Amino acid sequence: MRSRTPALRWVLATLLTACTACTGGSAPAESGTTAVPDRSGDIVVASGRDVTGKGGIRQQLIDTWNARQGRLHTGRHARLVELPGSADQQRSQLLGALQSDSAQYDVINLDVTWVPEFADVGLIRPLPGMVDADVIPSVAGTARWNGKVYAAPFNSDVGLLYYRSDYLERAGVQNTDLSKGLDWAKLKELIGTLDEKRGKDRPKGYEKGWTAQFGAYEGRTVNGVEAFASAQDAVTLTDGDGRYTASVQDLENGLAELRDRTQGPYLLKDALHSDEGESLTDFADGRTAFLRHWPYAYRTLHQSLRSTQLGVAPLPGKAVLGGQNLALTRSSGQEAGARDLIKFLTGVESERCLLDAGFAATRKSAYQNNDVICRSERPSAAASATASPSSSGESTDRMPRDDHGRPRYARDVLLPALTEAVSRPRTPLYGAFTQTFTTELGKLFTDDPPSDSELAKDLNESLRRVLPGG
Repeated sequence: MRSRTPALRWVLATLLTACTACTGGSAPAESGTTAVPDRSGDIVVASGRDVTGKGGIRQQLIDTWNARQGRLHTGRHARLVELPGSADQQRSQLLGALQSDSAQYDVINLDVTWVPEFADVGLIRPLPGMVDADVIPSVAGTARWNGKVYAAPFNSDVGLLYYRSDYLERAGVQNTDLSKGLDWAKLKELIGTLDEKRGKDRPKGYEKGWTAQFGAYEGRTVNGVEAFASAQDAVTLTDGDGRYTASVQDLENGLAELRDRTQGPYLLKDALHSDEGESLTDFADGRTAFLRHWPYAYRTLHQSLRSTQLGVAPLPGKAVLGGQNLALTRSSGQEAGARDLIKFLTGVESERCLLDAGFAATRKSAYQNNDVICRSERPSAAASATASPSSSGESTDRMPRDDHGRPRYARDVLLPALTEAVSRPRTPLYGAFTQTFTTELGKLFTDDPPSDSELAKDLNESLRRVLPGG
């Protein structure tokens, strides 16, 4: 059984159920106006567990909106319902509840890959006017399907490269600032430099160069899509309408790139069975020098590692876009109130609060406009809830921030990564795609893996069975 450092173990207790996460931050001050309500009563928001813990940033934003409704005497009140289980289980719960009318949800927080499916079967309503020019273009695309806007981007996500700058310095690397980016060849060169060290020059506990999430779940799909998109001729699996467009040669190119990234000399063996939590722990424990992970790891890792030990850079090659979008259910009886709530939760100030909390914000202004602030005091309540408490009861959140209170890496690393990120296949059949893709890629990680050409043929046949042809 893997051991965990005490500080990281404490933090992971509240973070390990999501690919995106956040910390801290309070809600923005009141802004805007409110439409006339459809009826009084709760507006129910269904979402995965708020990984910021009890009283986290999502709940704080809803509480602020509720307080405004009270002052305006609208009779409206929003209530957050957290769905248990993994992301796949939450998707199934939402589909079942909305199709059977067994739960009266008004607003649902959807993974960006689910929007086409929920829109295609008519479970969510169009939301015209909810995406404006301030939303990062790549992120804005996740809210659309068949030429219509069906959701409002709430929080985003993107793959990043975390690294132990102290390991590189100890190995004699002159420039340990990789924030401007590097390619895969340079990453392997740095790993080779580390691997050459022996005895006292080798970091204690170091085993392999890097780790990621190759377990048999969505993490394998994400890492696979990143490799395919980074391969020769940038392999794209579907077109904008969800039709399968790849050739056997395309797949072979993608598999060659993925195999190269997962070779024994570079990748920690445990990565082949790891999820977000396990890979994060292995990196924090010093077993690797590099880690592919999501933005929430920035705050989490800084609770156990000092700024002089930890760096973050764009992922070599292409990085996959993640995140969640808010959608209005077709069955909602509170359309006006639900639209107002969605508009508030995805507004300019709310997005700045989400960024300060550790999420990847969806709006450019959160990163670039210093006049946009989250009107809260620091340390925030949610940061105190998820960071290890000190003996005095004060927050020990150690996330580095810039002069304007943002996470220090947000403007120069996170925003460009989001802007250049690629999407997973956008299709109403995404569930079938990811299950098929994950299963087929698993053959690479067996004791007797097939050749790239053999696996490419199998993968092509399998994807053609579950996706419409181009």
